[in-house]
Amino acid sequence: MGFTIAIDGPAAAGKGTLSKAIAAHFGFAHLDTGLLYRAVGAKTLLGVEPIEAALKLVASDMDDTDLRSPEVAQAASKVAVIPEVRAALVDFQRAFGARAGGAVLDGRDIGTVICPDAKVKLYVTASAEVRAERRYLELSAKGDASTREQVLADVKARDARDMERVEAPLKPADDAVLIDTSEMSIEDAIAKALAAIEAHTA
Repeated sequence: MGFTIAIDGPAAAGKGTLSKAIAAHFGFAHLDTGLLYRAVGAKTLLGVEPIEAALKLVASDMDDTDLRSPEVAQAASKVAVIPEVRAALVDFQRAFGARAGGAVLDGRDIGTVICPDAKVKLYVTASAEVRAERRYLELSAKGDASTREQVLADVKARDARDMERVEAPLKPADDAVLIDTSEMSIEDAIAKALAAIEAHTA
């Protein structure tokens, strides 16, 4: 089994940015597992049943440029509470995590469910207000007309769904290193994450 790094946390906490930087630093493969759920969510918006969409998912489905839209994000959060959808996507994620050469996976349940034996587990978080502001600026740059209030409400609603679902709720693994990026620069967050990982490789 390769060296697996599990990174979990809520939306817009910075785990995607951290994951890519960590993967690049160590030369590991990276998987944004949220894209799996976004791809399923995108198909449900086209009328496909969630379980069918998950069972028939192929790697190329994650190349869709619309997967980052707010509508797809909400659809992804809704399909992620369906146990059969999660089960259909577990094998794909575990196989990726076990690949030779090392892997970084980021999502909501990597350290608790998908790769509980990961060498290093990080839980990246930030306040709902900080995360909503980040998402608002990101959406505004793309021409989205959502207000700050709407984005904050969406972030809180998604948090509630992710944290309160029965199947694989979002929570830190018992042995995860907590990184709160609310008042951290990207550089500082990356430095803290790399230090935590290197402490396990020394």
